Formats: sequence, structure tokens, C-alpha cells
Amino acid sequence: MATETIGTLDYNEIVFPKLGIDLHVNSTAFSIGGLDIQWYGILITLGLVLAMIYAFTQVKKYGLNPDRVLDCIIGGIIGGVVGARAYYVLLNWSDYAGNWKSIFNIRGGGLAIYGGIIGSLLVGFLVAKIRKVKFLPLLDIVGIGFLLGQGIGRWGNFFNQEAFGCNTDSLFGMSGGRIQEWITDQYPSTTYFANFGTTLDASQPVHPCFLYESLWCLLGFVLLAIFAKKIRRYDGQIFLIYICWYGAERAVVESLRTDSLVIGNVRVSQILAITCVVISIILQIAIGTKVKRMGVDYRMYKDTNESKQMLAEYEAAKFVKEPEDDTNKDTASTDEVAETDTTDSSESDETPAETDTNQTEKE
Repeated sequence: MATETIGTLDYNEIVFPKLGIDLHVNSTAFSIGGLDIQWYGILITLGLVLAMIYAFTQVKKYGLNPDRVLDCIIGGIIGGVVGARAYYVLLNWSDYAGNWKSIFNIRGGGLAIYGGIIGSLLVGFLVAKIRKVKFLPLLDIVGIGFLLGQGIGRWGNFFNQEAFGCNTDSLFGMSGGRIQEWITDQYPSTTYFANFGTTLDASQPVHPCFLYESLWCLLGFVLLAIFAKKIRRYDGQIFLIYICWYGAERAVVESLRTDSLVIGNVRVSQILAITCVVISIILQIAIGTKVKRMGVDYRMYKDTNESKQMLAEYEAAKFVKEPEDDTNKDTASTDEVAETDTTDSSESDETPAETDTNQTEKE
């Protein structure tokens, strides 16, 4: 149970009491004319850009065409934004019913990561089919890029003072003026917290869930990037590990959050996270076993650099007697050429004689 007591904070003030950090942070970065540009949107965009840069340093290593991959990524980004917003709006429909304009206003937040992943994968798959891009190796690159983008994008929640958890006395406990206001307004008027056994006190620090997820995703980005270079065995393996890595974190952190998307008493994101982890583990065991059993002749990972080399070695070993056959064929071809030359020479020798005879007859 938290013991740290925090006084009333300014609206844009954010504190980490045990770390001695006290900041005044405005969620609006700057304004252009009458349009406010939010830090949330800037950080989401930065995450996407850095993820794309990483992807384009890897595409050729995975045997993919950079121009075609760009089409897939652009389609995936559009699908991701639409999917993330649609997922959030559908699960919070009561907040948007009758106010259609607010559905399209995403500058201040309101995006759900699972909807974004689903949307980006669906649109990306369709574009990959049209552009004839191998989807599984593309997923491996995208999975690593997702972690980088999510790790950076989560800091948008910091500026919005959202995605926080229940009270805590941990070293990283935080609070903010907007957090206190939300707790004061929401806690007395809802049964949500009671349903999950969650207690909230505006005068005490809360879990910075955005920070936990950001650090986890950035660590995952580094580890998966290393793993992909050293021991990647088949197309789709890195993406399956990404699903497991991210799902495990989300299943734990979601239990701390106070703003989870819920249906009844069920935290939707937590159920999805656990489901993803289970499916990922099953597929990794099944496919990994098959790869080990089939060896270099297993075609699932034929599009990786390592597999291309292994398959080439397999083909060379399979047709080891081919050089002897080639020698015989070369000998036969040489004899045929010699016969052809002899015939041509004979025909050429006869031509002048025939010409002289014809000339004599004319004379």
C-alpha cells in the first residue's frame, strides 16, 4: 500500500517523489495558427519514422525488394492508425455516439495498440499480396520495428498524463495534476475500480504503466534485433517472439492500469495478451520441431540468407555426380562440332571444283 502523500499539483505538473523529479509539462508542443500540435502525435510519428528507418536497413538482408516493401509499410501505417482508432472508439462507443467529429480527432490520444496491430497486419497483408512481397520475412522486420515504435510512442502517454496504474510506493511511483483530477472525478462515481479490487487515492503516487511498457519494448527491440542476426531459423520466427514478448508484458501491466478497455468485468487487452502468448508459444514449438526434423530441405525459411546458402549446399550435395555427366556431355558436344566442321569443309572443297567444271563446259 502506498504511503507517500502528495499535495495538490498544478494541472501540467508531473512528479516522481522518490526520484526527486518535479516537471511542468504541457501536452501541447506548439501551435500553428489555431492548430495545436500535441506531443502525443509527435512521438507516435517519431516512433513510426524510426521503425521505418530500421526496416529499410534490413529489407535486403531478408531478400525483399525495398520499393515494394515501402508500399506495404505505407499501407500498414494507414491501416494501423485506422485500426487503432476504430478499436478504441468501438470499445468506448458511449463517449462518441452522436458526436461524429470527435471520432476523427486523434491529436490528443485515443488509440488502442491492439487495434493498430490488427489494422496494420490486415492492410499490410493485402498490399504484400498485390505487390508480391513474401509476408513472413516482412513480418519479422515489422515485429522488431513495432517494438521500437511502441517504446517511443508510449511517451505520448507521459505528456497526456494517462495510461497510469493504481497506487504504489515503488521507486518509480508518479503523480500529476491531471492524474489527480481524473482520480478525484472518476473514482467516487464508478464501480469499475471496486470490480477489480483497485484502490485509488489522489494524494498518493501511481504506477507509471507507460514507462514500464516503454522500457520493456525498447529492451525487446535490442534483443530481437540481435536474435534476428544470430539465430533466426525460419520466416515468421521473430514475429512470433515479438507477439510473445509484448503479450507477456501487456498481460502483467494491464492488471495495474486504471483505464483499461473493459467489457463487463473483463479487461479486453489482458485477455488478448494472454491469448497471443499461448498461441505464439504453441506455434514456436510446432514450427521449431518441424524445422529441426526437416533440416535444410525445409522450405519454410527459404527466403532468409542463411537458408538460401543451406539450400544451395543441399542441392550441390544432391547432384554430386553431375560434373561427370557434364564431362560426357561436353565430349559428345565436341564430337558433334568436329563432325559438323568436317562436313562443312567437304562441302566447301567441292564447290570450287564444280564451278571449274561448269566453266569448262561453257567454254
